[in-house]
Amino acid sequence: MYFCPLNDINNLFIYSMKRLVFTLAMSLIVCVSFGQKKAVSSAKNEIKGGAPNFEEARKLIKEAQVNQETEAQAETWFVAGQIENKQLDTENMKEILGQEPNRTIMYTALSNIYPYFEKAYELDQLPDEKGKVKPKFTKDIRSLMKANRVHYFNAGVYYYDNKDYQQAYDNFKMYGDISTLPMMSREDFPQNANDSTEMQVRFYAGMAASLIPNHDDAIAIYSELKDKGYADAELYQRLVYEYEQVSDSVSLVNILKEGMVKFPENDFFLLNLINININTENTSQAIIYLNEAIAKNPANAQLYDVLGQVYEIEKNYDKAFENLKTALEIDPNNADYLSHTGKVYYNLGVETRGNADNIAEKQQYEQEFQKAQSYFREAIPYFEKAYELNPDDSNAIFALRSIYYNLGMGEEFEKMDAIYNGR
Repeated sequence: MYFCPLNDINNLFIYSMKRLVFTLAMSLIVCVSFGQKKAVSSAKNEIKGGAPNFEEARKLIKEAQVNQETEAQAETWFVAGQIENKQLDTENMKEILGQEPNRTIMYTALSNIYPYFEKAYELDQLPDEKGKVKPKFTKDIRSLMKANRVHYFNAGVYYYDNKDYQQAYDNFKMYGDISTLPMMSREDFPQNANDSTEMQVRFYAGMAASLIPNHDDAIAIYSELKDKGYADAELYQRLVYEYEQVSDSVSLVNILKEGMVKFPENDFFLLNLINININTENTSQAIIYLNEAIAKNPANAQLYDVLGQVYEIEKNYDKAFENLKTALEIDPNNADYLSHTGKVYYNLGVETRGNADNIAEKQQYEQEFQKAQSYFREAIPYFEKAYELNPDDSNAIFALRSIYYNLGMGEEFEKMDAIYNGR
């Protein structure tokens, strides 16, 4: 009989144990991998039938999404998207049947669908071990995304009405973005990007962005629509507002000029250009725009009133009175126009009185002083009527108190002084 040396027996034992450990390890890997694949299948099964268990399905698929063996498989992410899609369909069916769906659940599921399907689509485009791309889920993904598109619009409206403008923006934007996704074909959306419905929804996205507020995104959307020929005065007006919010004065003036040319019957653009030029003390340009506006609207008393005030700034008093009095001819009982006209006389009186005080020669001083007094007297009827029409006109009250004092009209001064001091 042959006996193995002791050391050979030990080596044989060690070799056998190594094989055993290796075999057990391989079995463990296979079991883990198999378990996660089973989790994907189980998640899929949880949403079958009439009573889906969404909580359990999501729990199972989340485990597969973070597992090393299944996180890179297109099916894992496709099933995740299917779970959310089933949730969406379940709530939507309630609405079809005349029941009230849980819109929070419904639209939360909708928002989850795209990132899952996007990941599934990316993985579905990867080549197999033979270097060939054989998509298994892309057709279904494309079909579901196309079918769900209208829900993004409905979700946008829902969130907008509930003042959740970020969610409204995201959903309106997704409605437009779906047609441009790489997974979509031209046949899926035969209409072009200039389709009126497409641009209208894009416009809603801009409105929501503005209210977030995200003025940069709103400007980008409105500018994109403008470049595509979305010829609507409201779009240009909203761009005006957005440029104001970001203090982009150059773009603001440019869009106002563009809007004035594109919509000549809409006074919004011309009047805003007038205001900007007045506020920036560019009175010569303001006068040009005002005369242009008057030529279009010769019966607009306000334009003459504003033009008169601009001429006062330029110290062209003849033109100031000419236009202010034209405004009053058109609208004689307008307290503002009356007060503005009285103000020009009053300011002339104050200026002339100041000049008089700097004259040393008595006769010249007296002439200048009397001229100032005559301006104050000219102002009285305008301010008195303005005050009569509007007793809360603080400018009229202050001016009349000052004028009565300067003209030595004691009784009138006492009365207006009491009003001025709230007695």
